[in-house]
Amino acid sequence: MNMFVDQIKIEVHAGKGGDGMVAFRREKYVPNGGPAGGDGGRGGSIILKVDEGLRTLMDFRYHRIFKAKNGGNGMSKQMTGPSAEDTIIAVPQGTTVRDLDTGEIIGDLVEKDQELVVAKGGRGGRGNIHFASAKNPAPEIAENGEPGEDHYLELELKMLADVGLIGFPSVGKSTLLSVVTGAKPKIAAYEFTTLTPNLGMVMLPDGRDFAMADMPGLIEGASKGIGLGLKFLRHIERTRVLLHLVDMSSEDPHQAIERYRQINKELANYDPELLKRPQIVVATKMDLPNSADNLAAFKADLAADKTLEKQPEIFPISAVTHQGVQQLMQLTADLLDKTPAFDSESHDKELVAEYRAAAPDKKDETDFTITKDEDGTWVLGGEKLIRLFKMTDLTHEESQLRFARRLRHMGVDDALRAKGVQDGDLVRIEKFVFEFIQ
Repeated sequence: MNMFVDQIKIEVHAGKGGDGMVAFRREKYVPNGGPAGGDGGRGGSIILKVDEGLRTLMDFRYHRIFKAKNGGNGMSKQMTGPSAEDTIIAVPQGTTVRDLDTGEIIGDLVEKDQELVVAKGGRGGRGNIHFASAKNPAPEIAENGEPGEDHYLELELKMLADVGLIGFPSVGKSTLLSVVTGAKPKIAAYEFTTLTPNLGMVMLPDGRDFAMADMPGLIEGASKGIGLGLKFLRHIERTRVLLHLVDMSSEDPHQAIERYRQINKELANYDPELLKRPQIVVATKMDLPNSADNLAAFKADLAADKTLEKQPEIFPISAVTHQGVQQLMQLTADLLDKTPAFDSESHDKELVAEYRAAAPDKKDETDFTITKDEDGTWVLGGEKLIRLFKMTDLTHEESQLRFARRLRHMGVDDALRAKGVQDGDLVRIEKFVFEFIQ
């Protein structure tokens, strides 16, 4: 069974940077050797990359957690550890990426081979060669690697098509697509035959071509989640030209105008920008008995509608007999030539060009927080403090003293005193517990 998946939630965990090393030169003919510990390598990042061969997010259905490798640790003789390879995740064209923690759109992958870094690997920790000074020429200080970024993301696929076929269920969208492209959508005489958007390429004799998408049928209330409409309305956002198919075979001569208005109403309720797209009204099933009379009534109803700014162009076809189909494709191609490429997210103020959390200077992070457990232990937290703690090599006393000095410089000591800490109280950072001394 071909299952279409167009929205998925995933976890991405970038790799930790390698730890720096504490080492000293001990070569036979090198007096006063000095520090020689190398830096750790960079952790792997998680990168989304467009793969034109993909059409759905189906590959993420059973694989939703992605972890990059950690960087290698630093080595002696000032050798830097190996950096980890980035983890590349293939996604279809038209994938929008949203950060679930902030709700922000962080990227829109629409170009061939376009890449987006969604979790940045941690930098490698510095070896003790970086901490030598005149006062301390042989430091036993090295940094652990920086933790990689962790994020929870939502991927949403919006199909990339130049032309979108819209209309009520069973108006002939799938039939038209099958006639003018190589697509083989499921076709049957009942509503909601099409459960997934179908995409095909239209090739014209004059050498022009364009992508056409058959959208599942819309019904009244689709923009509020009724039927299949809300799930697939977003796929219409990226199309440049809309072919609005209206069934002319009904026994009710006024059904066509009612359904035409309902579809336009749903488009306006979902996004008013959609009504600004060039739209051709396609009168379908013209090979059936009542169609000619219904088309005349439809044109009369449109002419009497004073709410329309301009009368839409109506093009009658029969996909079964191929009547008017080739001329419709030529007309559509001409309209595409006059329609500039449309930025489907230009009206979305939330869209940003790059992933803000990947910036090296994290000015908006919390330096530190102080809370107190039920057992009386003071607990230190905060993004900057925890990152500093994780990058401290606590196996060496000099590193511990350096960490204490940096906490004091951040104002942690003064803040604890202001909270009422007493000499001898226990203070905890994650699982590390120490005694506070005035």
